[in-house]
Amino acid sequence: MFFIDTLELEGLGNRSYLAGGAHTAVAVDPPRDVDQVLAVAARRGVQISHVVETHVHNDYVTGGLDLARLTGAVYHVPAAARVSFAHTPVNDGDTFAVDDGITLRALATPGHTPHHTSYVLEEQGEAVAVFTGGSLLIGTVGRPDLVEPRLTEELARAQHASAHRLAAELPDDTEVLPTHGFGSFCSSAQADGDATTIGKEKAGNDALVQGVDAFVAGLLAGLDDVPAYYAHMGPANAAGPAPLDLTPPPVADAADIAARLAAGEWVIDLRNRIAFAQGHVAGSFNFEADGKIAAYLAWLIPWGKPVTLLAESPEQLAKAQRELTRVGIDRPAAAATGEPAKWISANDELRDFPRATFADLAALDPYEHRILLDVRRDSERAAGWIEGSVHIPIHQLHRRQDEVPAGVVWVHCAGGMRAGIAASLLDAAGRHVVAVDDSFDAARSAGLPMVTGPRSDD
Repeated sequence: MFFIDTLELEGLGNRSYLAGGAHTAVAVDPPRDVDQVLAVAARRGVQISHVVETHVHNDYVTGGLDLARLTGAVYHVPAAARVSFAHTPVNDGDTFAVDDGITLRALATPGHTPHHTSYVLEEQGEAVAVFTGGSLLIGTVGRPDLVEPRLTEELARAQHASAHRLAAELPDDTEVLPTHGFGSFCSSAQADGDATTIGKEKAGNDALVQGVDAFVAGLLAGLDDVPAYYAHMGPANAAGPAPLDLTPPPVADAADIAARLAAGEWVIDLRNRIAFAQGHVAGSFNFEADGKIAAYLAWLIPWGKPVTLLAESPEQLAKAQRELTRVGIDRPAAAATGEPAKWISANDELRDFPRATFADLAALDPYEHRILLDVRRDSERAAGWIEGSVHIPIHQLHRRQDEVPAGVVWVHCAGGMRAGIAASLLDAAGRHVVAVDDSFDAARSAGLPMVTGPRSDD
């Protein structure tokens, strides 16, 4: 009997897998922090004999090389991938034994990258699951625009062909196990559900129900901006990431925090947005440890800038440090834990700003001067926005703050997390802000004037 264990990487919106039999197993697209993969293998009582990559990843730093080194496993990377470390190249059709009666077969599925490869898990020669990486996802496919702009349309067409190859060569009941699609920006859309099969995808995935031209047109029209940090992930993975170091960073006191802020370094408060709004170190930014801290901090921060982390507990600090290593922010310059009053000198005061709902916004006197800032992505705003709002996506705000008109800024997103980040950025710049911590669905019911259709402001 085979097993498949799923490792959820919620902060990145990805999944990794460990699959095998009674004695040995294969790790698929492992995360940077391989200790959790080793823990799953230990609970199963199996040896990791193979590590496979579906592609050179653009959204996170892989743990494949380190996992293979620690376990002695064979490290499989698609043959066409340009990497500079020792590995076993995988070509279309290659097979290798995972355990007694359990094999893995490589299927070339270009589209997300030119070299992308899926792996079919077979038991006694029958396909039972396919690890599709960034190829066929749940109700969608991986983005084709992360390699090179000139290749985007060609790769979009390859995604269509690869999806059809998987559908043609695998039984309908084959479980589809993608790496991307659970919030990852590598996906062209959010996954449609939590589990799927080849048969289900044949019935509803655009790549399998639309002709190639219609599919490509729709896919390309729906692409959002590429996270800035992706430019660093591919090269790091191709070079071979260094082993992980999760030892605690140096402890920062109030004077050290002030000096780092004065030097232009980023000081990140990991507490939830409610606590941050109630009192925080002036100049610090709020990226919640329980949110998508890795993706959004890595997207916004100038690459390589030192980071100091402020956390309410050592556990919160350790969790955030682990998340950040997955996107190449390896060693915080310093850190502090505890109450925010300890993070400032006796002569300083904590800053704060108000939070509100869309109902509060609607209740304002119509003659009261205020600015409404929408920090959602382009694709979200296209579905509708509040009349008169200014639109600057969160990942562009840090370099476009001078475009925010003068006045009190009410900032909103779709649910509150990104509004909290944006409010902290503006607050650090000395602006008066109100963070709208509310679901955007409440904007219409609050009576705010809404606009739908093509945008005229972007």
